[in-house]
Amino acid sequence: MSATLAFIVLANLLSTVISLGLAALLSFRLLGGLVDRLVCVSAGLLLTVALTHLLPESFHSEADPHTLGWVLLAAILGFFMLEKAALIHHTHHHEGDAHRHEHGHDAHEAGQGGWPILIGDAFHNFADGVVIAAAFLLDWKAGVLATLAVMAHEIPHEVGDFMILLNAGFAKKKAFVFQLISGSSAVLGGIAGYFVLEAAASLLPYALVVAAASFIYISLSDLLPEMMRRKSLRQSVPEVLLVVAGVVLAAVVMGGLHAH
Repeated sequence: MSATLAFIVLANLLSTVISLGLAALLSFRLLGGLVDRLVCVSAGLLLTVALTHLLPESFHSEADPHTLGWVLLAAILGFFMLEKAALIHHTHHHEGDAHRHEHGHDAHEAGQGGWPILIGDAFHNFADGVVIAAAFLLDWKAGVLATLAVMAHEIPHEVGDFMILLNAGFAKKKAFVFQLISGSSAVLGGIAGYFVLEAAASLLPYALVVAAASFIYISLSDLLPEMMRRKSLRQSVPEVLLVVAGVVLAAVVMGGLHAH
């Protein structure tokens, strides 16, 4: 096993285990306020990594910039269509949170059971694994940034999934085990991404654009719109500051990595 592949596997394992562990802790203790803060920070972090690292790296390659632009557009539209088809989903809502949903929202989301959530998550986590693989094939610093960005989004995302599974009748232990099994598809995605992109290195800039598109789509379609629904200044100011904190966190991490 090459060092790069080992880093990809390790990064995906750590991302899955840490994000699920923290999500379970937050879910089972119903710390909704903290989840909302994580959502704000992750929005800033995802946008920063996508717009100031992944996209510049792809456009500085030998790939045609117009083609990259079309790939970016196609990827964003593709994520939209996948979400409309319910093959992927993004949720961080839960009963008792600050979002204005009717009582029983999560029970309704759970529908006939939690299995569609788990299947959708498997696709989502596989894609995250490919994103991390593409970043590590660029360089280890990009890999670390991508791993942090994925974790930042996955923690609140998994909290929402845990609450839906519990409302669907899963016991806490069963929900955690099945979430862990579903999350393991990230490792498979990382391995598949490594071998495909290693064999066809010319595809790497396009993979980075798709990775950036996924971060941008998640931020603009799911995370930031939730904040826009809250009108009071007392709610809005802390949210804006937390988004900025996410941007600053990403900038500090990038600066620290580039210093080495």
